[in-house]
Amino acid sequence: MNDFQKDILTGTVFITGLLGFISGEFIISSTLFASAAIASNVNLNRKRGKAGQLSCD
Repeated sequence: MNDFQKDILTGTVFITGLLGFISGEFIISSTLFASAAIASNVNLNRKRGKAGQLSCD
């Protein structure tokens, strides 16, 4: 997968979590929000080239 496809997938998971939150499925939406946040941070660290380093930025 290239970066654009990963961004689309992360956005889709986020929107699905938002729709789940609106409909009252709080456990599912929380899981989707968390997975979108983790995927976003992993992709951002890979783009920066610091995948093996922890940072407080």
